[in-house]
Amino acid sequence: MIELFKHVLHLDFDWLFANYGTAIYIVLFLVIFIETGLVAMPFLPGDSLLFTAGLFARTGHLDMTYLLILLFIAAVLGDNCNYWVGRKIGVKIFDIKIRGTALVKREYLEKTHLFFEKHGTKAIIMARFVPFVRTFAPFAAGIGKMEYKKYLAYDVLGGALWIGSLTTAGYLLGEVEFIRKNIDLVCLGIIGLSVLPILVTMVKNKMTSKAN
Repeated sequence: MIELFKHVLHLDFDWLFANYGTAIYIVLFLVIFIETGLVAMPFLPGDSLLFTAGLFARTGHLDMTYLLILLFIAAVLGDNCNYWVGRKIGVKIFDIKIRGTALVKREYLEKTHLFFEKHGTKAIIMARFVPFVRTFAPFAAGIGKMEYKKYLAYDVLGGALWIGSLTTAGYLLGEVEFIRKNIDLVCLGIIGLSVLPILVTMVKNKMTSKAN
């Protein structure tokens, strides 16, 4: 399991294909479900995993239709699991510690709340494209007891846009030779672009606090 976890983090699809064959669909499903569904696992690859999966669909290693359907289901189920954990357990989860270390950092939830205050209900959709916020948004919506029907509608739309756009981008760009030969660099670029909004927000907040 640790070996699998390591190769997933490094997006080592060659290893995954060699060791899991067609069961790689299950692995990808679980990664997206866990990344969106477990509030303690926000560091798993999301955007870069989708893009890379799209690349391999382009080369014929994966079926694009199966990929889109399975990953969409995983994203929606994960978010809904996270929502109900937040709604039923709430802030109690911050009291859970493993070897003296908090299982979930409260600061991530606070940043997510600020994200909600700035963008309102559309934050459910926008959060899909922001690492860490993506994992904590459904949890925060659950704690805030957001009306479930409204949450579900935004969540389904956001999941479809997230899975569809990034996986399709990987598929369409899969024929570009530079991208095929430099998947690692491309994934690093995607991660950088994904984290950029968070860095910009941090800089703005720091400048504002200094000004005040």
